[in-house]
Amino acid sequence: MRIAFMGTPDFAVPTLDALVGAGHDVVAVYSQPPRRAGRGKALSPTPVHRRAEELGIPVMTPVSLKGTEEQAAFAALDLDVAIVAAYGLILPRAILDAPRHGCLNVHASLLPRWRGAAPIHRAILAGDETTGVTIMGMEAGLDTGPMLATIKTPVDAKTSGELTAELAASGATLMVRVLADLPTYPPVPQPEDGVTYASKIDKAEARIDFTHAADAIERQIRAFNPLPGAFFEHGGERIRILEAKVEAESGAPGSVIDDTLGIACGTGTLRPVLVQRAGRGAMAPADLLRGYPIPKGTVLA
Repeated sequence: MRIAFMGTPDFAVPTLDALVGAGHDVVAVYSQPPRRAGRGKALSPTPVHRRAEELGIPVMTPVSLKGTEEQAAFAALDLDVAIVAAYGLILPRAILDAPRHGCLNVHASLLPRWRGAAPIHRAILAGDETTGVTIMGMEAGLDTGPMLATIKTPVDAKTSGELTAELAASGATLMVRVLADLPTYPPVPQPEDGVTYASKIDKAEARIDFTHAADAIERQIRAFNPLPGAFFEHGGERIRILEAKVEAESGAPGSVIDDTLGIACGTGTLRPVLVQRAGRGAMAPADLLRGYPIPKGTVLA
C-alpha cells in the first residue's frame, strides 16, 4: 500500500520499521519539528525523524497541518492510508479524509479506556491489571474513532519504559496484520461505557507524597520510570526512586523507620530497591546511604 507514516517518539519507531519490512511503499514520514535539547541546546530531530532518514524516506516536520498548503501537499501524496502512532499534532478533517482508506492510529490502550496523551502512565497509576493496543480509525474527536483490532497484555510489575517497548512492538505487529487484509477488520464503534481520559503527565505528579498508600506510591514509581522520575527531597537534594517494594510495617507517614531506608507511608512501608541522586547513576540504597546519610527517624516531607 502507498502510505504516509506520522509519528514522533520511540514508541512509533517499531511501527515505521514494520511497515517498511512488510514491503509497503512509505512515501513520506511526518514528525514533529526538531527541538533544542542537551547542554548545548542544539536542535535534535525526533526518534521517528532520525529513523526515517536512516531508511531514506522524505521527512516533513510542519508545526501545524491546518494550513491549506500543508493539506494540499498531503493530498498530493495520493495515499492509500496514513498510519499514525503518537504523532502529537491534531489532524484536521482535510488530512483525515485525504487517504483512500483514511487514517489509522496505533493507540496504546484498550479503548475506550485511556483516550488521550498518556495512556501507559495512567494505566499503571490506576493499577490496571491489563492494557494493550487498539488499531482505530481516526476521526475528529479525541481517540473516539471506531476500532479495527486490539491486542492485550498484562501490566504486571512493569515500568512505563518496559510497557512502552512491549506495546510498541505488539502494536507494530498488529498494524501490519490489519493492513495485510484490511477488509477482514471492519470498524466497530467504541462502547459508550468505560470511557476514561489519560491526561498529559505534569512533572509535579512525580513528587512522592508519603501520606499516600505504599502500593500507590510503588505504582507511581513504575509509571514515572524512566521519565519524569518519581522523587522525594532531602537536604535540598532531589532523590529519585527507580524501583521499590511494598512491605506491611507501619509508622508515621514519611518517617525513615530503619537504617536501610524503609519509609513509612499512609498505609504500609516503601522499601526502595534502586535510587538515584541528581547527576549520578542508579544505585542501591546502601550505596546511597554511605555517601549521603538519611538516618532512621528522618521525616521526608
